Amino acid sequence: MRYLHTMVRVTDIDASLDFYCNKMGMIEVRRIENEAGRYTLVFLASSDDIDAAKASAAPTLELTFNWDPEDYSGGRNFGHLAYEVDDIYTLCASLQEKGVTINRPPRDGRMAFVRSPDGISIEILQKGGALPQAEPWLSMPNTGKW
Repeated sequence: MRYLHTMVRVTDIDASLDFYCNKMGMIEVRRIENEAGRYTLVFLASSDDIDAAKASAAPTLELTFNWDPEDYSGGRNFGHLAYEVDDIYTLCASLQEKGVTINRPPRDGRMAFVRSPDGISIEILQKGGALPQAEPWLSMPNTGKW
């Protein structure tokens, strides 16, 4: 068995690509436009997975954009996507500067949560052991749902 991808439905492909690529740092590795089915699939890979994703189509995040509007709810019911990062504080600060709400700050130096434009929870985990606790994260409260 081999992990291939996680699919999430998105309502605004441009907002989603801005979030996942420009803010989270993921890279588009493949795109499928299906006129008959009226949908677009965009496959994204994290920086450490680009070569594997290009070679074997995995592991990726599949954004599914249906051309005909649909009302999706329950993004939180999906659970969450999780990504390991080299420096959780640097990424959270960068996301915050780009207008992303840090729903669960990395108070413990190890874990944070943000949400995509479609309400998908994204867990950010510190690679290796937790970083030493530091402000402003240590005293920052949770915001909204995560």
